[in-house]
Amino acid sequence: MLTPHLKRGLLVCLIVFGCLPYTLHAQQWAEKMFSATKHDFGTVAQGSKAQHRIIITNLYKEDVHISNVRTTCGCTAAKPSVDSLKSREKAYIQITMDTNRFKNHKNSNVIVTFDAPLYAEVRIPIHAFIRTDIVMNPGSISFNSAEKGKSVKQTMNITYAGRMDWKIKSIKTNNKYVTAKVVETSRQRGQFGRGQVGYQLIVELSKDAPIGSLREQIVLITDDANAPRVPVIVEANVEADITITPPLLSFGKLAMGEKSTRRLVLKGRRPFTITTIECNSNNECFRITLPKEAKRVHVLPLTLSPLQKEGKFSEVFTVTIAGRKDPLTFRANYSVVK
Repeated sequence: MLTPHLKRGLLVCLIVFGCLPYTLHAQQWAEKMFSATKHDFGTVAQGSKAQHRIIITNLYKEDVHISNVRTTCGCTAAKPSVDSLKSREKAYIQITMDTNRFKNHKNSNVIVTFDAPLYAEVRIPIHAFIRTDIVMNPGSISFNSAEKGKSVKQTMNITYAGRMDWKIKSIKTNNKYVTAKVVETSRQRGQFGRGQVGYQLIVELSKDAPIGSLREQIVLITDDANAPRVPVIVEANVEADITITPPLLSFGKLAMGEKSTRRLVLKGRRPFTITTIECNSNNECFRITLPKEAKRVHVLPLTLSPLQKEGKFSEVFTVTIAGRKDPLTFRANYSVVK
């Protein structure tokens, strides 16, 4: 029989030594969800936009909840895209290095804390070298709202202080929809005999860029012996000239003979006229009134009078716009019950 003293000792041993593997295991399950557990920004220019996203994928059946994200240095900031992930859902931690207020070597840690399904902390080391001899204005190339089918350009001014013969030799891009070139704008001797060199970076987003978000990095290759690569972030949001919201109308479950109406919104970058809206089936159970005038935003009620037949139905609609070559489509789903 165990004495009370031995029982207490055994309990302490179980707590101390039994929990250690569990704690290590808890850390491991969390780390497995991260696409990377460290990040080096490398060498970046002062004033440049230094951002990086680390993807988190919930690999488990249980929901995962991020309770806190913090950093160990004021030079970095971090924020999750969402704080709760269901099984197989993805999110990201966006990490930003402040290149305006800080310079030279900077080290930090991003600490991501989970409180479900188990407690865990994941520490992500961050490093950057912020060089002060190169300044970018603005800090990145951003195509906030680019129209599908139209090319667009953005520029950035790059200023270097140092060698008189400093040059940008080439540019590396990894996206076929993004092209870039540099034009030398100035080269003169400044204070204390140091050279001052200016370039303009011109970036073009192709008219063939697909609809959606684009986030890339182009790299300027200089003639610096120690740090020749200077990264530049390029971001874009490519939108169609006309969008339909929602692209999928859900009418839910309807009884035979029951009518239901949903609202459809068509929004354009400029006023447009709707010519026709046609259902691809011949069921003739939808009704919609087309506006005659041209507007940037059309709000249309779509009424469904379902067939006298049980089942699940999915209809595709084609929208024709005056002067637009390609039609638009949207879908409506519903089910009929007795």
